[in-house]
This record gives sequence, C-alpha cells and structure tokens, in this order.
Amino acid sequence: MGKFTQTQYKYALERIEDLLPLVSEETDPNSKEALELSLMSDVVIEYENEHFPIDKPSPAELIGLALEEKQMSQKALAETIGVSPSRINDYVKGKSEPTLRIASRLCKALDITPAAMMGL
Repeated sequence: MGKFTQTQYKYALERIEDLLPLVSEETDPNSKEALELSLMSDVVIEYENEHFPIDKPSPAELIGLALEEKQMSQKALAETIGVSPSRINDYVKGKSEPTLRIASRLCKALDITPAAMMGL
C-alpha cells in the first residue's frame, strides 16, 4: 500500500469503530464487513508505524521497568544475581551494559526474554 494521509487515517479509525460490532469470531472472513475491517486495520497500522513508531527499550529501561513491576529493589536484584548494588545501578542508569553471563541472570531474575534484552 502507499502512504496514507491523516484524513484517511482518521476515516479508517472511524470505520473500525463502526465495523467492530458487526464482526465477530463467527463472521465469515470473506464477508464485506470482515474484509473492510481488515483493510481499515491495515491503513491504521501502516499510518501509525510511519507516524508513531515505538522504539525498543534499552537494556537499562528493561531492567528499570522490570524492577518496578516486580517491586524489587536494586539491592535485592544484586543479591539474587551475585553482583554489587552499584553494578545494578550502573545498568539501570545506562552507564554500563551487562555481560552475556550477567544478562542471562538478569533475564531469569526479572522474567525478561533474552531477545528483548538483546534489542531484537
């Protein structure tokens, strides 16, 4: 598809709102409504990918968010993975990045996927 304008994007958003009540799991995927919903969704996705890209979080951001979600202190994480609290602080602040061995421990302790930690 080509580039979409803001007007087309807004129209697609409105049509999606109109179509959602008409399409369910039981709806024939080849029905007029299901096909239009699919096309309108493609317009929205393409426009948002171009105009509102979401960057992947850095290792520092991932570690900080995971600590917050788990309500875990940097000190507790340091004890769990066997490094100093100042080293964890360096990771959270982005001053240094963990080695592969430490990154593996961080992933396990914080339930972060290795792919996310590597920025994939």
